[in-house]
Amino acid sequence: MVGTKKIVVIVGFLAFGNAQAQITQGRIVFERKTNLLKKYTDPQFTEMFKDNKTKIDKFEMFFNDTTCVFKPIDSEVQDQFAWATNKNTVYQNLTTKERMSVLDLWGNQVFVKDTVKSKKWQITESTRNIADYECRKAIWQKDDSTRIYAWFSIDIIPSVGPELFSGLPGTILGLATEDGGIIYFATEVKPMTVPVEELTYKVGKNEIYTVNKIRTELESRFASQPWGKRALIDLFRWF
Repeated sequence: MVGTKKIVVIVGFLAFGNAQAQITQGRIVFERKTNLLKKYTDPQFTEMFKDNKTKIDKFEMFFNDTTCVFKPIDSEVQDQFAWATNKNTVYQNLTTKERMSVLDLWGNQVFVKDTVKSKKWQITESTRNIADYECRKAIWQKDDSTRIYAWFSIDIIPSVGPELFSGLPGTILGLATEDGGIIYFATEVKPMTVPVEELTYKVGKNEIYTVNKIRTELESRFASQPWGKRALIDLFRWF
């Protein structure tokens, strides 16, 4: 009888330990909401988006202890405003700190290689629950007029997040601009063994740009256009 009790205690302890184990690899689904009236302020766009001011895009992030990829989920429903938001893909090597961004440039893929940049995050005591995970709030003051809020969970180990974001003691499950114009929130977290093919990319014969080179090239071609400056701000928003 004593032996049976010991076995029950040991099994219970192992089950508790497994329930508390941190996640080191898996898939996270994100929903991004973009307020199009805050993004496009010209009168023509105000009229266009008056009945569809919030655009929802879905993304998925696969990760393990060395690699992470954040990419859009293709919708089966035709989107008449697909052009109104960018849907980029980002690969990060967590060991070498190298990053490859595949920019969605008006239907064309542009490969941009750079390194993971550190951000000066201010971690607060504020918390919220996202996708059933307790998250702490952090703030990044990008510049004098731009503040970014992030919510991260220490229960998911890799220091990664949506788009180009990382650098917190856990995975970012929520991200928002201060004005609420763009908001990302995880809707599903699934621990799993991630297939290698999900974490790799093929450049093929495409040119690989640096951030400065592609920015300079696009500015010379489009910055003088009425819509060009807005498009470039959106494209390089997180760099």
